[in-house]
Amino acid sequence: MNQVIIFTDGSCDTKSKRGGWCYLLRCQNISKAQSGFEANTTNNRMELGAAVCALNALTRPCEVTLTTDSSYLKNAFTEGWLQTWQRNGWRTASRAPVKNQDLWRELLTLNTTHDITWTWTKGHANSPENNFVDKLALSARKSGAGRVLDHTQVTELLAGT
Repeated sequence: MNQVIIFTDGSCDTKSKRGGWCYLLRCQNISKAQSGFEANTTNNRMELGAAVCALNALTRPCEVTLTTDSSYLKNAFTEGWLQTWQRNGWRTASRAPVKNQDLWRELLTLNTTHDITWTWTKGHANSPENNFVDKLALSARKSGAGRVLDHTQVTELLAGT
């Protein structure tokens, strides 16, 4: 099974509701990154969406270490929140409907396809990869357009981060 390292981030301006997301994939000595834009969204949708897009980019089941700066995303898998929400009919502890159920359901499916270790890093700290995906998610949000970057482009941009 291929071992893949993924870094994800989402960005959203709460006033305009413009959002951007980005992921960085690393497998063996190859890197790939992609970012995207969404109008009328939330930060949590962008964080979840980045993970969905990254995992959907994998062409076969993989052993994945996915690093996010969203404790909401990470804890949903590592702290049992998703199981509780499902058991409660997709309701939170306060009985409110869980937001972004479409993305959570897709992530659950992807989580069974791949062997995923969910990890967290502090945003805007000393992780070059997290800073890289943050920068590209912000750029997508501001420009209204995403990008696909190949190994050479990723390497060049990471060197400048």
